[in-house]
Amino acid sequence: MTDPRYVFAMKKAGAIVTDEGGITCHAAIVARELKKPCIIGTKIATKVLKGGDLVEVDADRGVVRIIK
Repeated sequence: MTDPRYVFAMKKAGAIVTDEGGITCHAAIVARELKKPCIIGTKIATKVLKGGDLVEVDADRGVVRIIK
């Protein structure tokens, strides 16, 4: 879940990935406005991904892959 306090970081991110949400959630709306790839509703992203992980996001397929 995101809120307006995260927008600064979202602007810097290459993509946005969340555990929860739908097509009208805050993260999805901000991602569309910023023209960033976004995968919402993963349920486990924050459990699997750690700070500093380098990931590849394929938003068309809904896939997040840890590179390093």
